Amino acid sequence: MKHAKHLRVKRKSKAKKIGLTILLLLILTLVIGGTVIYFRPSLLKNLLSHVQVLSQVSSATKLSSSKSSELTSSDSDLPKVSSADWNLVLVNRDNLQEEKMPSLTQVGEIRVDSRIAENTRQFLAAAQTVAPGEILISGYRSRAEQEELFNENVAAEEAKGLSHEEAVSAVQKQIQLPGASEHQTGLAIDMSVPEGLEDEPAAKIAQLAPQYGFVLRYPEGKSNITGVDFEHWHYRYVGVENAQYMQKHNLVLEEYIALLKAAEK
Repeated sequence: MKHAKHLRVKRKSKAKKIGLTILLLLILTLVIGGTVIYFRPSLLKNLLSHVQVLSQVSSATKLSSSKSSELTSSDSDLPKVSSADWNLVLVNRDNLQEEKMPSLTQVGEIRVDSRIAENTRQFLAAAQTVAPGEILISGYRSRAEQEELFNENVAAEEAKGLSHEEAVSAVQKQIQLPGASEHQTGLAIDMSVPEGLEDEPAAKIAQLAPQYGFVLRYPEGKSNITGVDFEHWHYRYVGVENAQYMQKHNLVLEEYIALLKAAEK
C-alpha cells in the first residue's frame, strides 16, 4: 500500500518537473525572441512581409486554377470550326468589308446568299407560327445602297436640328456605316411585322432562330461590344452549330470569333 502511494507521488513529481521544464523553455523562447525583435525590429517586419507574400501567392494560384477550370469547362463544347469560315465573316466598324458579290436567291421580297435561302424560308415559316404577320423586310443590300440609306437617315436627323456630327453619331446606333453592314454579305436579314413586333413574340422568335442557323445579331446588353443598340428584327446566319453554341453561352459574333481564334492558337 505504502509502495503504491510512493509510486504515485513519484509520478506526480516527475510530471511536475516536465511541466516546469516546458514552461521554462517557452518563457526562454519568448524572452530571446522578444529581445531579438526589440534590437532588430526589421526581422519582424521581414517575417511578416514574407508571410504576406506567401499568402498572396497562394491566393493567386487558387484563383488562376479556378479560372482555368472554368475556361476549360466553357470551352469543352466549342464547335470544331474555323473563324475564317464563310458563314462567320465578321463585319462591323472595326472590320470594314469591300463590296461583296454573293450569288443571290430571292426569298419573298428580299434576296439572300443562295447558300442560306432554304434556312431563311424555314426560319420565316417558324416565325410566322409565333407572329402570323411576320415578313422579311430586308436582305442583301449593296454598299452603295447602304451609303444611300445611311445618308438619308443622317439628313433626317439634321432636319430635327442636330449638327452633322450629332446626326452621324445618332444614326450609327441603328444603321451601320457603308462597309460595316452585314447586309452586303447576303447573310443578314431584317424580319418583323409591318407595325412592329411586341417584345414577347420577338423573344420567342429569337429563341427559335438557332434551329435554322440564325442568331439575333444585336441583343440587349451587348451594344458595348457590337456598337449597335438592341434590334429585335436583325438576324445573322452563322450556321446551326455555331448559332446554338452562341445562344447557349450568350455570345455575340464578336465574342464567338474571339473565342475561336483563341482556341486556334
